[in-house]
Amino acid sequence: MASLTIRNLDDALKQRLRVRAAQQGRSMEEEARVLLRDALVGRRDAAPPHLVDLAQSLFGAGQGVELSLPRRQRARRVPRLG
Repeated sequence: MASLTIRNLDDALKQRLRVRAAQQGRSMEEEARVLLRDALVGRRDAAPPHLVDLAQSLFGAGQGVELSLPRRQRARRVPRLG
């Protein structure tokens, strides 16, 4: 296994890592490994994003895109077979 040393880590960031590790019941080192693994490999338990959520993140009101919706028409009658 490889080792990694992180220099010049912001004190506030280190404190947040310490708190997060304590909340998860892990050491800071283990929490850092988990965060790196999740960021680079992906979370195994995370569901893929829903298409609606993706569309809203790209084209939602906060993105400066306004789309007009076409008027709805009456539903067609169901054909009778037989």
